[in-house]
Amino acid sequence: MALEQRTCPSAGELSTNLRQSLFNGHSDRFGPGIAMPTFEPQATLKFMNVDIIAAADVLKPRAETEILGRRAVEQLLQIGIVRPLRVVDMCCGSGNLAVAIALHVPDCRVWAADLTDAAAIAAKSNIELHRLSDRVEIRQGNLFAAFDGDGLEKTIDLVVCNPPYISAARLDGPSANLLLGEPREAFDGGPFGLSIHQRLVRDAATFLKPGGFLMCEFGVGQDRQVASLIERSRAYHPCENVLDTNGIPRVAVARRLEFDDGPLQGPAR
Repeated sequence: MALEQRTCPSAGELSTNLRQSLFNGHSDRFGPGIAMPTFEPQATLKFMNVDIIAAADVLKPRAETEILGRRAVEQLLQIGIVRPLRVVDMCCGSGNLAVAIALHVPDCRVWAADLTDAAAIAAKSNIELHRLSDRVEIRQGNLFAAFDGDGLEKTIDLVVCNPPYISAARLDGPSANLLLGEPREAFDGGPFGLSIHQRLVRDAATFLKPGGFLMCEFGVGQDRQVASLIERSRAYHPCENVLDTNGIPRVAVARRLEFDDGPLQGPAR
């Protein structure tokens, strides 16, 4: 299912604040030596009825990820707005989930993170495009290590993640066409497609408050493996799956236990 594609004004036509923030003042988070982006017209996609700039070197938002986004918004609205809600968007890519969630749930604050310079710049562009800099922050780093020093442990209501979930072997074979226009790191989930899920399930438990939620997308046929990872962590209630329009499980939803039931299981950092 293709998302609607349109043309967006060039980045040069965005706010002066955006142009400045891409180049300076963020070296502590983005790291030194980030290349200056080229200001050229870029396509935009509609994601959850929100315009998202689709940078050439970042994963394009896909329709199936809207399943995750809409379930996240639904859960946040159920929690209510008696206090500001805190959300983490891990593996944020262009920031489509972070931006859409922030727009649909005005009383939430979002921390978004990805590994690459390109993703950090793209996400920052979309945050500035929608004037969300006061509620959505970008971090760059290796999964939850991106939040070192932020003091977010045990404070997060919801972690959402659309991680890489295609096996390395498939990317070198039948799914190699995916790499023609998008970066490998956006798809490569390791030998079995679940390497990032393993770390996500384990490390999210440290950041979620008791009763908080973890929601993640996975590939077709990976629902049992993801459910097993969640169960073995002993940090969550049994997960539920959200189905796509064809009845296929595509998103896992797990609620953090109110107390730990034992040591978390997972690979070492």
